[in-house]
Amino acid sequence: MVEGQTVRLIRDAVGAGRIPVQFRAADVTNALGIRFAGTFLPKHCNGNLGNNSVLFIKLDRGLYRLKK
Repeated sequence: MVEGQTVRLIRDAVGAGRIPVQFRAADVTNALGIRFAGTFLPKHCNGNLGNNSVLFIKLDRGLYRLKK
């Protein structure tokens, strides 16, 4: 699964109410079966050390929301 597909699945699930607006990796895994959410979310949040694209906003330790 590529990055764009993963974000689209998460965005659609949030929009449908299957994942809360503020979510954790476990929410994504439980709703979508995406087992790599625990590494994908921090890799693509604000302040990531790898200079990766910012797709999520980190609200607290392990808590994210979609970037608008």
